[in-house]
Order: sequence, then C-alpha cells, then structure tokens
Amino acid sequence: MNPYRFTPGDAPLLMNIPHVGTAIPAAVEARMTERALMRPDTDWHLDRLYDFANELGIPTLQAVWSRYVVDLNRPPDDAPLYPGQVSTGLVPVQDFAGNPLYLSGAQPDDEEKVERLKTCWLPYHQRLERELASIHRKHGIAILFDCHSIVSEVPRLFEGRLPDFNLGSAAGGACDAGLRLELAEALGDFGEDRLVVDGRFKGGFITRQYGDPDNRIHAFQLELSMATYCEEEAPWSYLPNKAAEVRPALRAMLEAALAWARKRG
Repeated sequence: MNPYRFTPGDAPLLMNIPHVGTAIPAAVEARMTERALMRPDTDWHLDRLYDFANELGIPTLQAVWSRYVVDLNRPPDDAPLYPGQVSTGLVPVQDFAGNPLYLSGAQPDDEEKVERLKTCWLPYHQRLERELASIHRKHGIAILFDCHSIVSEVPRLFEGRLPDFNLGSAAGGACDAGLRLELAEALGDFGEDRLVVDGRFKGGFITRQYGDPDNRIHAFQLELSMATYCEEEAPWSYLPNKAAEVRPALRAMLEAALAWARKRG
C-alpha cells in the first residue's frame, strides 16, 4: 500500500497531514488491544475540515498508515522532541493516555521497527522532500504547513486544557518572523485568547527538519483542539456546525500564508 495520498496544486504552500491515516496491517492488528484498534490518537477528519485547500490551489500530502504503525512526525533515530517530557515514540507502544497498544508479549521488536521505518516512514518523507523542492523551484519560495489536531485535555502529556489554536514555528527557527506574525494575526482575529504561539506545541520533527528560512523554505505547525470541530471521544464524529465556526479562521491563516509567500516569490 502506498503510504500517502497526494493532491496536486499550484500554490507556493504544501499542506502536510501526517496523522490522519488509519490503516494498520492485519498482522499488526491481530496483536493489538481493543482500545488501540479504535485508533484514539488519530488526527480525525482534518482532510474534511480543510477541504477548501483545493479551492486555494494548495497541494496536500496526507498519511494512509496510522501513527500507531509509525509516527511520521518523529525523527528516524527516535530522539525525544521535548526532552524531559513524555514521548509517544517513533513506533508507539502506548497511546497518549499511557494505555498499551499491544497485547502482552506482542510488541514490535527492533527488526520490525526498522522495517516500518523503511517501508512507511522513508517513502513518505522522500515524497515530502520532493514536493517542497518542486514548489521552491517553481516559486522561488516554499511554505510547509504541518497540520495536526489533538483532544483538548491529555493529562499525561500536558497540564490543563489546550487553547483552540496552538501555532508552532520551532520557537521562530522554522519560519520567518514576519510570516509567523501574519499567521498569528489571522488566527488572533478570531479571538486572541484562543491562540498560543510556540507554547506547548512548538512543532514536531517535520516542522523542525524542513523549515529553512535562510533558504526560503518556511515551515509552521498548527495543533488544533479537536473540541473545535469533532467529538473528543469515540466515535470522534465530525460536527459540521462546530466546524463551520472554526473553518474561517483556518482559511484566513492559509490565505495569509499564501499572500505572504506571493509577495516574496
């Protein structure tokens, strides 16, 4: 199975959705707990929430495999992104709440982890690199939007309740300060109290790896609270009326990024 789906577009921005996938090989499913098979840590419905991206000409890369197979937003050496804090890992064996993903004695061994890295993680990142390079050649500039969501409360990973919009730029290292300001202003227009910039979620491996402002490749991440658009418990149903309230903010953010890039292309 191809590890990604790609929708082409002619904009100077690539939208990447690495945690929307739900596919798990049958042989792996057979070793997983009932809770894991529900795939609770999926970034549910982001492809639907951002379906206006096609209208804006934005190419989109999205994962097919579940993050429980391999986490595309973790480095290949599995180094922690936030030292001293709980990490869910490149090939997770626990969910965000700390529950086991595998039945007793059925966790993947090192050989299986390497195979998943080779067959799922690597081809995805190779395509991501190619698309960013193509955008950069065509426009003289490229922006990568790494698109995420998470339930608003995960006590094991962070304290309290998340704001609706968690914008990350690797503390300013992954994108131009002017672009970060434009993005924050676009989201802030829908309520400054709903926004945090480079707070708990500063950007994962993808934002940090591919953001290269000195060479006109800019990356940013938005970790969106699921409470803004879907149920936060199984079956994580999409809520169109709630989504309709947040979609204008998301569109304004992407339109601001596109306008910024086109002025500098």
